[in-house]
Amino acid sequence: MAKLPKVNELGFFEIRLESIGGLGANLAGKMLSEDGVVGNGLNGVGFSSYGSEKKGSPVKAYIRFCDPVTHIRDTTPIERPHVVGIFHEALLKTTDCASGIYPDSTILVNSQRSPDELRQLMKIDSGTIAVVNATEIALEEQTKVNTTMLGALYRILDFLDPDSMKDTIRRTFEKKYPHFVEPNIRTFDRGFDEIEFMTFEPVEGTAPRPFKRFEPALGYQTQPIGGTITNPGNSILKDLSISRAGMLPHFHDDKCINCAACDTVCPDFCFVWEEKEDKRGRPQMFLKGIDYQYCKGCLKCVQACPVEALTDEREYNDGYADKNRVPHLFDLMSQN
Repeated sequence: MAKLPKVNELGFFEIRLESIGGLGANLAGKMLSEDGVVGNGLNGVGFSSYGSEKKGSPVKAYIRFCDPVTHIRDTTPIERPHVVGIFHEALLKTTDCASGIYPDSTILVNSQRSPDELRQLMKIDSGTIAVVNATEIALEEQTKVNTTMLGALYRILDFLDPDSMKDTIRRTFEKKYPHFVEPNIRTFDRGFDEIEFMTFEPVEGTAPRPFKRFEPALGYQTQPIGGTITNPGNSILKDLSISRAGMLPHFHDDKCINCAACDTVCPDFCFVWEEKEDKRGRPQMFLKGIDYQYCKGCLKCVQACPVEALTDEREYNDGYADKNRVPHLFDLMSQN
């Protein structure tokens, strides 16, 4: 039986996974809790919270482990995790993923940044920052981020047996998707091997980080008259960049024939056009560029382009999307 390294006042070792729909955090939480119980002899429970089941929507998975003699009668969301797994670095822009951590908690981030860069980004003074480039590994192995993150988590959760998780992966995929078994095991192994750590010792007397529960800005007393929706799904305030899973389209103006095939298939109206005169002086719409704020990296435009004016490229932390973003006209007007 596995022995837990630490527990809270109720006897639980708690893990919180922060993610978005499409990255497999819900399944990862189920597999992790299952393996802790079936493969390692612990008592445990796993559950998730999420809104609409679509790519890009927020997802949280919670896992509690305890000794077999301890009863679990608590299925509330985890506010003080011993380990946090962040499935997409872009979540840090909108969510306090480290909310409620202990001074010695471990935070695992899917990122290309160094642990020290992430520590400064999250404003964390102590604890352990672990990093794995789960997106890169998943793209190379043609799997999903979740098994990479599971491999890295098993390096952190050294009281769990990684071989038992490989058996869980086999049971999960072998009936419906047998061809995914070996790629996911390779992905798990790479996550386990390619993780990087950096520990920052807490100062004596450091208190746990305050937990912040999300509260909507508008309630029954503060809603506009008539319940007007001030931030609809197509609002300029939306940012879909968090939905990109490592790939984005690059626009090559010199090859473009302005056929609008890309605009026809784009589900989020990312393409920006402007009216100019053609060679004969007639008015025509020309593609100006892509507003990457609304691009979720589906790459349908790349498949539709007949002249390879759009290519699928890896997204790195070089700021390409911000540098090459062409804002929509109404966005420009809203800034004036």
